[in-house]
Amino acid sequence: MTNLPSKPSVAQLPALHLRRVAKQYQMGGEKILALKSIDLEVPPRAFVAIRGPSGSGKSTLLNICGLIDHFDAGSYQLGDTDVGQLDERARTGIRRFRIGFIFQGYNLVPVMSVYDNVEYPLFLLGIGERERKARVRDMLAQVGLDAFANRLPDQLSGGQRQRVAIARALVKAPPLVVADEPTANLDTATAKQIIELMKNLGARFGSTFLIATHDERMVVHCDQVRHMVDGVLQ
Repeated sequence: MTNLPSKPSVAQLPALHLRRVAKQYQMGGEKILALKSIDLEVPPRAFVAIRGPSGSGKSTLLNICGLIDHFDAGSYQLGDTDVGQLDERARTGIRRFRIGFIFQGYNLVPVMSVYDNVEYPLFLLGIGERERKARVRDMLAQVGLDAFANRLPDQLSGGQRQRVAIARALVKAPPLVVADEPTANLDTATAKQIIELMKNLGARFGSTFLIATHDERMVVHCDQVRHMVDGVLQ
């Protein structure tokens, strides 16, 4: 009797796997090919940097991996999920439950307190108040902002705002975190703290990080570095 190979568990699958992914935009009467046959495989719990000049396609790639944007050709496997088979409702659910986002500009809600900004993703997931409170308090302690819970974002430094953004991204323990230039606006000492924080929390929650960056301070801490030039991933 022939022993057939067993289906790999989710833990054994790549965190994400893109095969020949392409993306095209229409600008006026001209078609712009932003991504050209991208192949990318990222293992679980990895820190992967995507480098390249402005306009090279890094943000487009991150938006596709984060299910913010659609691809036009190829395939994208997120864990055990074939992204190309998802309708918009399913994409929204996957994005809410399984993907965290960290942005260069922080993207915090200015009229919400630090606490409320971190709590909001859990509220969207329908998590009960008691568990939300415990998770938020834990995350604020992890990022060293428990004493700032009631402050508004404009009452914080840039480094503190990025700590809030990290807490918000990781409070739901997502398998994937997409980070777009997370240290670009930070001084050297603060950038080092933010990188260490991302690494430590990523290890705690088992999250994979896909990071678009120009920052050498970030790159040297990554497990894998890929270069993007004119929509081609090298």
